[in-house]
Formats: sequence, C-alpha cells, structure tokens
Amino acid sequence: MSLYQSDLHLQFPPGFVWGVATSAFQIEGAALEDGKGESIWDRFCRVPGAIADASNGDVACDHYHRLDSDLDMIAGLGVDLYRFSVSWPRVQPLGSGEWSEAGLAFYDRLVDGLLARGLAPHLTLNHWDLPQALQDKGGWAARDTMHRFVDYALGIQRRLGDRLAAITTHNEPWVVAMLGHDTGNFAPGIKDRGIALQVAHHLMVSHGMVLKALRAEGAKAKLGIVLNLAPAEPATDSEADIARARLDDAKGRRWYTDPLFKGRYPQEAWDDFGADVPAIQPGDMELISQPLDYLGVNYYTRHVASAGEPYDASKRGLPTTDMGWEIYPRGLTDLLLTLHRDYDLPATYITENGGAFPDPVVDGTVHDADRTDYLRTHIAAVAAAMKAGVPMAGYMVWSLMDNFEWASGYAKRFGIVHVDYATQQRTLKDSARWLQGLTAAVRQHRLGNKGA
Repeated sequence: MSLYQSDLHLQFPPGFVWGVATSAFQIEGAALEDGKGESIWDRFCRVPGAIADASNGDVACDHYHRLDSDLDMIAGLGVDLYRFSVSWPRVQPLGSGEWSEAGLAFYDRLVDGLLARGLAPHLTLNHWDLPQALQDKGGWAARDTMHRFVDYALGIQRRLGDRLAAITTHNEPWVVAMLGHDTGNFAPGIKDRGIALQVAHHLMVSHGMVLKALRAEGAKAKLGIVLNLAPAEPATDSEADIARARLDDAKGRRWYTDPLFKGRYPQEAWDDFGADVPAIQPGDMELISQPLDYLGVNYYTRHVASAGEPYDASKRGLPTTDMGWEIYPRGLTDLLLTLHRDYDLPATYITENGGAFPDPVVDGTVHDADRTDYLRTHIAAVAAAMKAGVPMAGYMVWSLMDNFEWASGYAKRFGIVHVDYATQQRTLKDSARWLQGLTAAVRQHRLGNKGA
C-alpha cells in the first residue's frame, strides 16, 4: 500500500463494505437543463451574501454531463458502493404532479452504470434540495410536504427500486432543521427556532411514513436514515460544563436518535426548548420509530460543551481542518460506543467521514497527507468500536471529489479527487491512491478467506 503501509484492512470482516459519497446539488450542475425545477438551494444561492464566494450550483462538477467517466473513476478506486442522492426537482420539478422523464432517465443511467461496474447503489432521497415550489407552500414546516415526500419516494421506488442496495430517507435532518430554519445559514434561510423544531419533527415523521410505504410496496432495498452525530463532551470537569454537555447531547444527538429507537423525545431537551417544541399529532411517534434496516452516521468532529467561553480548538493549538473543525478520531469511537450502549442498533454505516484541506495541484499531483492521515485514523477508530462490539457494516468517504460545499461555496475541498472548476479536470489526490491501496488489500484478504 502506498503511503502509510498498514494492515488496517485486517481489522474488518470480509462482509464490511467500503464506499465514497456525494450529493446531487453539490456535483451535478445542469441546474436549468432537461426540465429540472428550481430547488431551495438554487434560490438560496441567489441571496446576496448567502454563499461565501457568491457561487452557485449551476455547473458544480458538471457530473450530469460527465456521468460515465465519473463512474469509471469511482470503479477505479476499488470500492464496493457509491452513495449518491436524487435531486427531487430534477425528477419531479414542482415536488408533486408531473414527473420528468429526462430526470428519471439520468438516474436510470447512473444506477445501471454502477451495477455494470460492480458497484452497489446507495440512494438518498433527500439531501437538502427541496423543490422551491413546495417551499412556497410552507416547505418542511407544512405537514402536506410529508405526504408529497412519500409520493416522491414511491415514484423513485417504482422506477429504480428493483436495482438499489439501499434507500436513505433523509441526510442529516438536524442540518435541514437548524441551519436551514434556526440560524438561517443554509437554505431556505429562515431564522425561527419554533419553525426549526417543527421542521425537524416533520422530517422524522416523513421518514417513518416513507419506510412504511416502501415496505408496503415490497421494497427490496435496505431502508434507513442518515444522521450527523457527535459525542458531546464537557470542556472541563466543572459541574456547569458537565450539565451543559448532557443538555447539548439531548438537544442534538438524542433529539433524533431517541425518537427513532425509543419512540419519544428526550424530556430534558423538551423542557429546555419550552414554547418552541413542535406540535405532535397522534401516531407521529409510532411512525418515527419504524424499524430501521440500517443507521447511517456522519461524523466529522466532536462537540465540546462549555457553560462559559465557547470551546475553540484552533485557539488551543489543536489540529483542525480547513473548516476549523477539530481533528478528533477518538470521538468517532466514543460516539459509536455511546450509540451501542443507548440503543439496540441495526447494521450501522459511517456514511460520511472526511476533512477539508487546502489542496493545490503541484506538477499534476496533489499531496494531501493531512487528509490521508485523517481517513486512516478515523477508519482505525471504527475498527476500535467494532472490536468493542458495535455492529458496523461499512465506511464511506466524504467526498468522492471536491464540490459545492453549501454556504462555503467552492473554497473548501473535501474530495479525495481534485476538481479544477475552470476545466473540470479530475486529479486523484494521494488520499485516493491510499484508498485504492486499502481496497486492493481488502480484496486480497477476501480472496484469501474464500480459499481458506
């Protein structure tokens, strides 16, 4: 294995799968082509000051026009699966009613192209790009959007479901709710805590509605949800910081995991939210807690809770990524062990993990040792959790390639493949070469086990 010679693969069973991940809005481009409808992110990008570099997703990585070569690139990494999302307004421009044959045909080609290359398709229904037409009717704050989401999910199931390995309902509902509707940093740019919590509730109820509907249709794919989670740790051993960490954990991680696995919201968070708590209809909590085939966990850093001065890793001289996030692989082990302790977990995937680092191309290569080290240490953290009994099923790198990083625009690069946005040239970084080495070793290990 090039870079970081390692027997890391030996710590994972033969059935453990490896993948790379993207989302539609961040890579596809073709925002105004083939009848695609406007999404809330198309609209949000036009708000002055909303995006750090005043960019948008109109072209992004031009994946829509470079599908075949991008699929070849994924296959060349030696991974088992590709996690991607469907752009809802590309396949159903208004979020209800008429479907776009051109949009559906694109995803037909994508799924068939993956299967032809021996890659398992892991599809996400909602990676944030809600049709603007539905936002105009209230968006996720309106209960009707839940029903439109079910109709959309059933449409995708009927078109693609026979070829999918996994279907994820929502990617990171906390982000949609809190960054989109509380702080307003993300689309649709609303700043209202009460609306944000109602949105979070509707996202979770719609998740359960979709699982129930897809199972009634006889869905073959595994069904689950993806949450962005972090362990909440006190900044000091003071009683105030410990209490803050407990509350932050209840308002963050457990606000989503308790309803999924216990059918209720954490009481301490409910009490703290006060008048902002969501309206709950009879049967909502039973829907949210539908059995999961899998749980997807996105992890980037830990959350450090402080009752006083906010915790700042960079000011403490600790290693951080280009996003300013502390590099803390042990937090991933801690998080997985906490989830395993608190709940009866289904098969669990790391569905996103990676770091943004400044990545110049020098003489046709990108030496991103920091990213390679980030991936290696976090994969080792997953191995440590598995050794302690956590039922891990796979690991996916975020991201396949540099892309539109939401409110940060194109300045922050998470990809293991460099993208020159002026030419759309793709260049495998050293981290991609390292992943190729790891997956090659995995394949050899699997073959050895079969021959044993």
